[in-house]
Amino acid sequence: MRYDFLIIGGGIAGTSLGGRLASSGSVCLLEAEDAIGYHASGRSAAMFLENYGNDIVVELNKASTLYHEKNGYLSDRGLLSLARNQDRDDFFHEVNALNLDVISVNEALDLFPIINTNSVKYVSFMKYAPDLDTDKILQDFAKTIKQNNGEIKNKTTVTKIKRFSSHWQVETDKETFEGTILINAAGAWVDQIAKMANVKELGFTPMRRSIARVPSPIKNDVSKLPMVHGAGDRWYAKPDAGAWLISPCEEEPMYPHDAFADDLVLAEGIHRYSQMVNHEITNMQTNWAGLRTFSQDRALVIGFDKNDKGFFWFAGQGGYGFQTAPAASQLASDLILRNKSNLTDGVIKALSAKRFH
Repeated sequence: MRYDFLIIGGGIAGTSLGGRLASSGSVCLLEAEDAIGYHASGRSAAMFLENYGNDIVVELNKASTLYHEKNGYLSDRGLLSLARNQDRDDFFHEVNALNLDVISVNEALDLFPIINTNSVKYVSFMKYAPDLDTDKILQDFAKTIKQNNGEIKNKTTVTKIKRFSSHWQVETDKETFEGTILINAAGAWVDQIAKMANVKELGFTPMRRSIARVPSPIKNDVSKLPMVHGAGDRWYAKPDAGAWLISPCEEEPMYPHDAFADDLVLAEGIHRYSQMVNHEITNMQTNWAGLRTFSQDRALVIGFDKNDKGFFWFAGQGGYGFQTAPAASQLASDLILRNKSNLTDGVIKALSAKRFH
């Protein structure tokens, strides 16, 4: 069978676009792992921060808000940002960039009672910083694919890609697939897939980010605490199923692989966290890492390749994949189906793959 849309990559990018396209043609999604959402998508901070990212990413965030709200993907959390005297410049830069409300340390203690008041001198708060139900978003798009007779092929690794005049042939370790339009949504592997397809690579960089899961910092219900952040992206922490997540917020360039946390980087991040929070950490329950893959200008890449109108880039989600998914997948679908987008021409151009040629 020749599919209309052959998608490589089962993260939130490929799955959301598959969901958008499934009612307009035959969809087949190829995922190398045992299940969709295994890599970066399964290791998300699961927050929706509307003003997070560069100007183009923020446009996608804002265009996604209503979809997230209408589908019940958001729940109250809040974001508290802490800073020491030496972090003052970073703090006020983030206050302006994210539109945060500056509050007193005493006010912040009502929200997060274990702030180290000896070191923390500046605090800001964003009330509208909800949790994002990433699993539900992913599964809802996957369900839409299947309800429209689309196929999701897990445990299927691409080994070779051939271009014919009217279609693509993709060989895998299981079987061979054909598709009229090939969609590259392979996350950290997007440049590798492009190279296999004899398409010029666009220079994406996978960046590792690690997370540690530790016991709750308070005796009471941890689920009501806000996400807490060290100004300047020095660390973040948030509740997770009765426990507490801490990330050092590192961006370490990596080759595409199944990422794992670096113990030293985690220890350094936890140390920075402990300087600002009265929380003695005696053991780590578990840890993990994900690869957040960025384009050269840190905006997503959405569009047909300049030199091949049958090769579509849907890549560079970075740390914004879930929160931008509704608007990004809608734009990708509109471009593929030649429908008019609700986004401005300027935003569409800024996301185009052609900007790197």
